Order: sequence, then structure tokens, then C-alpha cells
Amino acid sequence: MNRPFFPGNGALVTRPVQSRADLAAFIGLPGRLHRDDPHWVEPLHAERRDHLSAKNPVFAHLDWQAWIAWSGATPVGRISAQVDRLHRQWHGPDTGHFGMLAAVDDPAVFEALLASAEHWLLERGARRITGPFSLTINQESGLLVEGFDRPPAVMMGHGQPWYGARIEALGYRPATDLLAYWMRTDELHFPPPLRRLMERWRDRVRIRPLDRRRFAAEMRLLRDIFNDAWADNWGFVPFTAEEFEALGDHLRLLVPDDLLYIAEVDGEPGAFIVALPNLNEAIAPLQGRLLPLGWLRLLWALKVRGLRTARVPLMGVRQAHQRSRLGSALALYLIEALKPPFVRRGLQALEMSWILEGNRGMRNILEHIGAYPYKRYRVYEKRL
Repeated sequence: MNRPFFPGNGALVTRPVQSRADLAAFIGLPGRLHRDDPHWVEPLHAERRDHLSAKNPVFAHLDWQAWIAWSGATPVGRISAQVDRLHRQWHGPDTGHFGMLAAVDDPAVFEALLASAEHWLLERGARRITGPFSLTINQESGLLVEGFDRPPAVMMGHGQPWYGARIEALGYRPATDLLAYWMRTDELHFPPPLRRLMERWRDRVRIRPLDRRRFAAEMRLLRDIFNDAWADNWGFVPFTAEEFEALGDHLRLLVPDDLLYIAEVDGEPGAFIVALPNLNEAIAPLQGRLLPLGWLRLLWALKVRGLRTARVPLMGVRQAHQRSRLGSALALYLIEALKPPFVRRGLQALEMSWILEGNRGMRNILEHIGAYPYKRYRVYEKRL
């Protein structure tokens, strides 16, 4: 892959994002860096503006600042720094994060960007920094370190191959890896031992779709299951009610009824799965813009041509069932429930992401039914 560099006509300067013009440059920079990358998918600029605006309920507990590195009048890098008060409640009062990193392949640019983020975090009491998160672990997480030869799925990141080495040269070390698994619909299978496990619990487990007549209550239920299921995972931060309500607004519009299932054990909800059509297929040709005709192309891709892949961004099994055969069976039932609608809708493949590298239980399940890891995202850490 070519390494783009945009030579400026002046000294390297890092300045905070303060104006609308700064924000536009911040949002547009990754597209310039990836202009020769055939696998890059430019996020919709309008969606990125909303993500970084007061519309995002995460800002009820998160403070942040962004910077752009300039070489003369040319932007050559960007970064954000975040202090998440909810994260500090769970993991200590000295935590901080960086995110939204993008830069040309120049060590001076990386040094300037990370120095700006670290200084800002130090002033706010951070002594442990992790990232990248854009903006929290419940949004885009980790730095792509393997799998640059395939485009990212919806709400997953896609950086440049040199980022990891540049970050590590500044004292950052791997904290944990997050894996994305790929599974073809026609290769999904359940070997006899797994079938026997599933049959063992059939009379106690009911798989049902979302009840849209009770949508708000169903969203509260999914949030409760997710926060319980993930509470012991690395870096966990619970979804707030406001965040999950906003997420529910997107799910209502984007996820068909037959791509969201809840598993009940003896009548009690114990697990769920959400498959989101991979909107990046439709967004890729738009180069980040809905105007003047991008929205028509997007609607045509979604409603007429249809999409061919999907991603599972949300899945959870209550802790009461984890580390048990029943917990494994619940995950299998939910994945099995997706296959018929995938076939009906012409969805040919599914990304399961992200999965903690140390989650051997879930990884074993996926690898036994035909999935394989095809992308790796790394979270880095540093003591300040």
C-alpha cells in the first residue's frame, strides 16, 4: 500500500479543534489519507458530525478534546483525548483515553499528536491512558493491526498499517486484542456434538423476535442483559439508559424484525443477538456525502439492490448462564436463528465483532461452526 504524505509549506503545528472549519478538516482527514486504499469506506460526514455533537448522549459523562496536526496549511494528522467519568467509576479515577487517530507516516506527527493528548489528560488527573476509542469502548474500539486487505464492516475502524509501530515507538504497549470473525451463511454448520448440546435444552429455551409493540421495554431489557453479560469483561463501561435509547432509535430503523432475537430460559430472558445489515456496502461509493444525490444511491442500495453481508454488533448471555453448557447452547440457538432470515434476504456472510482474544468460550463456539478470525484490533496502554 502506498504511504501518502501531504507536504506542507511550514513547520509542524498541532492545534485544538475549535471551529466548524476545524471540525470539517478533522472529519475529512482520514479520507485524504486513504484516497489510494481500495478497502477504505468513508464514514458519512453528517453522521460523524452528529457523533461528535451534543446529540451523542455519551457526552453526559465524557469530556473530550480533538487536535489536528498541520504542516503549513495542510492537515497531516488528527487525534482525540477523552476523560470518561463513568469509566473512572468502574476502573479508577486516574484513567483516560485517546482515539480517532489518523496520520501520515511521519514519527514527528505521531509524537506531536500523542503529546497533545497526553498533556491534556495529565491536566485532568489521568495517569493511565488506553485507546484508541472513538469515543468509548461501546463505540469504535481498537486499532486495526491485521486484516487491511478487506473493507471494514459497519461501525468498525480501518487505519493504516504503520500506526501500530508509530504508537509503540512512543511507549505504548498492547493491552488487549479484539477479534472480528467472518462466517459465510452457506458454510454455517453445527457438528453433532453441538447438536446434541442444543437438543438437551430445547424444552427449556424459547427463541423469540423483538416485540415492536413494546419497543421501549424491549430496549430496556436488552440493555439490562448486555450490561450484566459484559460486566466482567476487560474495560467494561455500562450503557446508560440514554445511550441505549439512542441506539434503539437506530435499531428501529436499520434492523429488521427477523435479525434480532431474544432467548428465554424457563420464560425468563437470558440472552439476545442483533444482526445489523452491513451499511458500509451502501455507504462506500458515496465518499462521505449524502448530497446532492448520495441519499438516492443509499436508498437504492438498501431498498432495491439489497446488501450481501451483516454484522453482529451486540450479543450477550447473562452471567447466570455463562461458563455453563446452557450458556453455550444459548449462543448457538441465537446464531442458528439468524440463518433462515439470512437465506431469505440473500445475506451471504456475517461478521461477529468484536470478540475479546481471551474469550476462549465464544471463540471455540464460532470456530466450531465455521467462523474464522479475519481482522484483529489492538487496544494500547501507557502509564503517564
